[in-house]
Amino acid sequence: MANNSALILIGRILLSFMFILAGYGKLTAIGGTAGYFGSLGFPAPTIVAVLVGLLELLGGLAVLVGFQTRIAALALGIFTLAATAAAHLNWTGDAGMVQWMFFQKNLGVAGGFFVLAACGAGALSIDAKRG
Repeated sequence: MANNSALILIGRILLSFMFILAGYGKLTAIGGTAGYFGSLGFPAPTIVAVLVGLLELLGGLAVLVGFQTRIAALALGIFTLAATAAAHLNWTGDAGMVQWMFFQKNLGVAGGFFVLAACGAGALSIDAKRG
């Protein structure tokens, strides 16, 4: 199909958008992010907040522009599954339905990243230009 490169680019843009914003948000509000991670029982929550923020921001940017796309997509796919296991498995109580929806959404996002990792960034990418 002649439009595969354009479709892959659109997919990369859509997959990267929330990670770029989430990473930026975490890095500009480290205290709040670390507090949340601490409430989940993570050790060294400030360090975890910085590392997660950098992974989301830099990984999202890499996917967006198509740089080291297979590695970035694989890392973000694995991260998405880990984040889902850490924060979205409590389906009880008033918030249970929301957590169930986040769980389902995250599985789809991880699946998109794994497809991107398998197929690559397409012709409209830095990876293709580097050849």
